[in-house]
Amino acid sequence: MGAAETSMVYSYLGPAGTFTEDALRGFDPDHAGEWRPVASIVQAIDDVAQGRSDRAVIPIENSVEGGVTATLDALATMTGVRIRGERTVPITFHLLARPGVRLADVRRIATHPMSYPQCRGWLAEHVPGHQFVPAPSNAAAAASALHDETIDAAIAGERVLDHYGLEVLARGIGDNANAVTRFVLLGPDHGVPEPTGADKTSLIVELPVDEAGALLRLLEQFSTRGINMTRIESRPIGDELGRYRFSIDLEGHVCDARVAEALRGVYRFSPRVVFLGSYPRANGRAASVQPGQGNADHEAARRWVEALLR
Repeated sequence: MGAAETSMVYSYLGPAGTFTEDALRGFDPDHAGEWRPVASIVQAIDDVAQGRSDRAVIPIENSVEGGVTATLDALATMTGVRIRGERTVPITFHLLARPGVRLADVRRIATHPMSYPQCRGWLAEHVPGHQFVPAPSNAAAAASALHDETIDAAIAGERVLDHYGLEVLARGIGDNANAVTRFVLLGPDHGVPEPTGADKTSLIVELPVDEAGALLRLLEQFSTRGINMTRIESRPIGDELGRYRFSIDLEGHVCDARVAEALRGVYRFSPRVVFLGSYPRANGRAASVQPGQGNADHEAARRWVEALLR
């Protein structure tokens, strides 16, 4: 890791022991930078936008529950940041409690609202009649289970056991053993990482009008260029009923001719578009390029039109 990276300051959704900290470990495996836990996703984004941190790591998508709404809504309205990378973290949940608490004693369970639905089946079978207590993070839930006697147990990951003196009442209580959460690395909104051939581009687009075919015209900007969308998710804009913005992930990099041409089409269709960045895909899978949509094909078409004009 170079000297410039060594001095990096990272904000991440804390406290210590969260799955977000696990994701940060993937971005900074040697812990060469300063890791700064913050209380919310909005604060992590704002730290980068205001220059208090060089990077931020936040969750954006879960394989079971879908998009992290707090992240999608914040990225749609806050300026000054771009996505520079992503990591996926396998999610395994345990039921944890203070020493001396038995499974039969558990009535009130604290955890993050994204975690609770992923354990609902197990809880219904083994802790019927329990009460769910929302917590800002799984690590915060663990802290409350340790220090707050009104909380009987917490749902969290293995890492919190390094920080809190809790005992495991049950391991692997998630309903889906293959659950993963995707995290993104944010940086200031200048420049993009160089293309790798295995890249993803993310953007948020508002439909300019609420009428038949509006969404189809948006999607055609990508389909006509042979661009595969890896995710599309709608979120209400909030100013009135029936108004939505769409969070979209695409295969490819803005430096790819087909992607750049599609983004120009999207902007003509809806100027209210937020470019979140082009960055390497976590799985390293190369983008699929349909025949006639490669950079050389676009360049040949451009030269052909220029020749016609001459």
